[in-house]
Amino acid sequence: MLSLWGSLLSACRQSYQQEVAAVAARRLLHCSGELSAAASLPVLEERSSLFTDLTEPASWYPTARALQRRIVAHIGPTNSGKTYAALESLKQAGTGVYCGPLRLLAWEVAERMNKGGVVCNLVTGQERTELPGARHAACTVEMASMNRVVDVAVLDEVQLLADRSRGWAFTRALLGLPARTLHVCGDPAALPLLERLCAEAGDELEVRQYERLSPLRASRRALGTLQRVGRGDCVVAFSRREVHAVRRQVEQQGKYKCCVVYGALPPEARSQQAVLFNTPRTGYNVLAASDAVGMGLNLAIRRVVFTSLSKYDGIQERPLTLGEIKQIAGRAGRFGSRYPDGVVTTLNSGDLPVLHSAMQQPSDPLEGACIFPRYEALSLFASQHHKESLAGILDLFASEAVLGPHYFFAHFEDMRTLAVMLKHLPLSLRESYLFALSPCDPADTPVATALLTFATAYARRGTVTPALIAHPPLALARSEAELQQLEAANRVYELYCWLAYRFEDAFAGREQAGEARAACAKLIDESIRQMGALSRSSKGDSCGGAADVQDLLQPAAAPAELVLPPAYAARQQRWALQQSSLYGQRGGSRSRRRQKALRWAESSGDSSEPDDEEQAWLQQEWQRRRSGYAKRRR
Repeated sequence: MLSLWGSLLSACRQSYQQEVAAVAARRLLHCSGELSAAASLPVLEERSSLFTDLTEPASWYPTARALQRRIVAHIGPTNSGKTYAALESLKQAGTGVYCGPLRLLAWEVAERMNKGGVVCNLVTGQERTELPGARHAACTVEMASMNRVVDVAVLDEVQLLADRSRGWAFTRALLGLPARTLHVCGDPAALPLLERLCAEAGDELEVRQYERLSPLRASRRALGTLQRVGRGDCVVAFSRREVHAVRRQVEQQGKYKCCVVYGALPPEARSQQAVLFNTPRTGYNVLAASDAVGMGLNLAIRRVVFTSLSKYDGIQERPLTLGEIKQIAGRAGRFGSRYPDGVVTTLNSGDLPVLHSAMQQPSDPLEGACIFPRYEALSLFASQHHKESLAGILDLFASEAVLGPHYFFAHFEDMRTLAVMLKHLPLSLRESYLFALSPCDPADTPVATALLTFATAYARRGTVTPALIAHPPLALARSEAELQQLEAANRVYELYCWLAYRFEDAFAGREQAGEARAACAKLIDESIRQMGALSRSSKGDSCGGAADVQDLLQPAAAPAELVLPPAYAARQQRWALQQSSLYGQRGGSRSRRRQKALRWAESSGDSSEPDDEEQAWLQQEWQRRRSGYAKRRR
């Protein structure tokens, strides 16, 4: 029995020694690169798990962790002076950097700093202005350096770290900016998440609360019709087409000239339109804008008018969040301007109770910060998956990524789509990564086509020139279609400039492309003014077709936590339909048809009873309109 037990122990010992030798041999062969794929699988899995471990993103930035950083959070609503206070600290610093969400904001800060005697560089994805002796810089958040140590940094609109597309850049700046003092400015909804992230990174956090400097109130009456717009009004729509529909209808009335601001406008044109609107006695007293008006421009707005409380976000039509409503509404009234008191209302009466509810509720706290792996991590991960393209690497990495409780993985569908579009080209992983990371919307056909053209030329010849950019001759636009072509040409030139800074040896003529981009921006601004003059000269014509009115008066969907009374929804739907059908009729004056539509919409006949507040509003509005109509008849 003992001999049997001894032989068993000897066999186990021998088996163990053989296993240890096999593991040692495997490691030796793996280090020498001679291990087969099957034998190296456990090691590869272990390494892959290390690359996809995103639980502690603060550890990605050793320069910031080596500093005893002090974070000063300036928390408050719009027009509360929080960004002004942070910029004053930046001016007093020996070295510093401002990081903003928009090129326009970086421009404004650089200009303000230089006018104030502080030499400041400008660094954006498409342009860089370096001045002699500059120790400060204003940049877009994606361009912020994680290596240059500064005394003071300012991170504006920090609540955008929860944005699914660009939030990773704000999280990166918050955790990685190597500044001895970092000022962050943002909405109160960001504070709980800021506290958790700063504690995780080991940074000291100081919170300064701000209140709005001028009053803002929600009107008790909807605007009802664009004929009632007045000086200082900003009418907010949520697509380029609707913004121009508002502009046409306002200018065809002949009372006011109308400026426009929307995302597709280049920053230069937006700035010029803002100057026109802010300058007294120019005649440009009304602004038609998209939600791009929510940040990036200092505007003298008296009243904000929402045409809708929902928008298409690229995937689906969805209600505006409470934060979005407040961000846009907060642009009304500005301390120190000629309109210090702000008013916000809606075009449609059905949206008004939703607006009132939103203005009274606090914004929901942010639940998580967006993160995206650094290129170095993707490259190491790709070294374990040699046969995968960039699109496959992104999918695999996202599926295996392990995240901390305060983070979520960035939405990378656009980047993946561009990577698939370029996968047939002989590009390295880094080259594919840079092309896919470029500011190109895959759904924007002219820009996506240009990106494919540039990447193909780069892959085949190694050189790219602006001569590859194809577009109609640059000239003043005489129609909205021609204006769209100008805007598309501007975006293509912006893409070229962005790529020229990443592939400096391959993309020639960066200055030439920059000059063409500036020419496009100037033509766009001049074209908008000329088209406005044409609209005013045709003010006797119909204020747009039925489709325009129908688009502008769609009933809004309410946020999930705000219940829209059935009476409002039913009345609003009928109002839109009646106005649409009336505008399609011939004969009769436009004002009479509109008044008739409003009376039909405000008459009884809904399937549900209105509440007391609604009944009071409707009775007051009915009496006012009835009195005005009787006077006009007399």
